[in-house]
Amino acid sequence: MRILGIDPGLAITGYGLIEESRSGRLKVLEAGYIKTYPSSGLGERLNKIYKGLEGLIKENRPNVIALEELYSHYRHPASVIMMGHARGVVCLLAGIQKIRLVNYPSTKVKKSITGNGQASKFQVQRTIQSLLGLRRAPEPVDVSDALAVALSHVYIDKKRYLYDQ
Repeated sequence: MRILGIDPGLAITGYGLIEESRSGRLKVLEAGYIKTYPSSGLGERLNKIYKGLEGLIKENRPNVIALEELYSHYRHPASVIMMGHARGVVCLLAGIQKIRLVNYPSTKVKKSITGNGQASKFQVQRTIQSLLGLRRAPEPVDVSDALAVALSHVYIDKKRYLYDQ
């Protein structure tokens, strides 16, 4: 099974594609980010995110897209709106490509990866590095967050499967 984890953002959208073999072995197939600039304008920025993710999806055919849910800090309410634009692009792509879309709150992702729903970005990076056997911690944090969303889907989906039995 291939899971594409996405950490949506208008400035930086991180992505991480992992594959789980039938034996349960996990492998990172691709990880990176799409960066946009405010000077480009909203439409152009969303198009860049769309085209980048569309190419990734068409080339790698993930079975699931795992997406971080919206989160807004009371000090930065506008950031949730910007994140929402990027999330909308991902949801549209999932619908067009007919790929299952799942959403997880960041606290659930952090808890499933590190055991602590309030883990720092640094803790998530280091845990992802360790769990996926990477030589270096994924940079920037948007990439490690995207891999964390994908990996947490593997863990959460297995737990859901066990409960359904």
